[in-house]
Amino acid sequence: MNSPEHHGSEQPLHAHASGGGHDHDDHDHDDDDDDDDHGHDHGHDHGHGHHGHSHGPPATQSKLFWAMLFTLSCALIEAIGGLVAGSLALLADAAHMLTDVAALAMSYAAVRMALRPASGRLSYGHHRWQVLAAFVNGLALVLLAIWILIAAALRLLSGPHVNGAIVAAIALLGLASNLGAFLVLSRGASNLNVRGALAHVVGDMMGSGAALIAGVVILATGWMPIDPLLSALVAGLMIRSGWAIGRESAHILLEGAPAGMDSQQVELALRAAVPQLEGIHHLHCWSLADEQAMVTLHAIVKEGADLDQCIREITAELEQRFNITHTTVQIERAQCVIAASCQLGTHS
Repeated sequence: MNSPEHHGSEQPLHAHASGGGHDHDDHDHDDDDDDDDHGHDHGHDHGHGHHGHSHGPPATQSKLFWAMLFTLSCALIEAIGGLVAGSLALLADAAHMLTDVAALAMSYAAVRMALRPASGRLSYGHHRWQVLAAFVNGLALVLLAIWILIAAALRLLSGPHVNGAIVAAIALLGLASNLGAFLVLSRGASNLNVRGALAHVVGDMMGSGAALIAGVVILATGWMPIDPLLSALVAGLMIRSGWAIGRESAHILLEGAPAGMDSQQVELALRAAVPQLEGIHHLHCWSLADEQAMVTLHAIVKEGADLDQCIREITAELEQRFNITHTTVQIERAQCVIAASCQLGTHS
């Protein structure tokens, strides 16, 4: 890296840092005309450190696969039992489970897609498939719950006859199967995709539990409305879970700042930690997936500042304080001359 004291025209600095604290000058490109015109340096740092978490793709695939098998077997049992017993609670739970099987299959495919290497057209790889699958799962959960609410209202009006003994027996089997899927998915660390699948399974457990209660109440009292009423209650809980998963995944898809962090907070922290900084603009925080936060920024440094040291301090602070290990920093000695490049604003 050549400083302006050594040359009348400045050269752009391209520094690639690993782990937030080691810079390697891989490329120095002459651009004397541009630097003479603009009078500032551009330093591009891409910090690719070791992530402070483990994605564990094989473990995630295994969780989703076994949960899918548990859920599919339970759905088939409850569908048959619901038809025989005339129970909306069982049929609604079976329909919910079949949707969950599709959701789990989609999540499983998304995890496998995320393992594919990056390409020229998809330079970040295929990680966003997992977020997209989680969004669709959340949306499906809400739509299915609305269908169950409508079906429950119709059942209350028609006053159906339900075989309580069959409902209770089938619901008990379904609850055991759901519990197996829950134990598989809840072991160890989880990402947004697994949490979305887990929300479906928890909904299944509540559905089976509601059907079991309905069967017992019908056996004990003969009160038939308990079946659609409990189905409606489960549907309300499903809407809550689906909305939470959909909102979180949509936030990532819309390039929102990671939870607990915003661009103003990052800017204040960097200016306090790096004394050679004159200012920061064009700062954006977002996530590639729920566990992969990223930052890009333009850093204006003071005259005579050590550009390499500035890059090291910026990337180190982002990694240590915010666990951000993929950072792109453009070093400048003055405000952006090309204003259009900063018109996206300073906030994510």
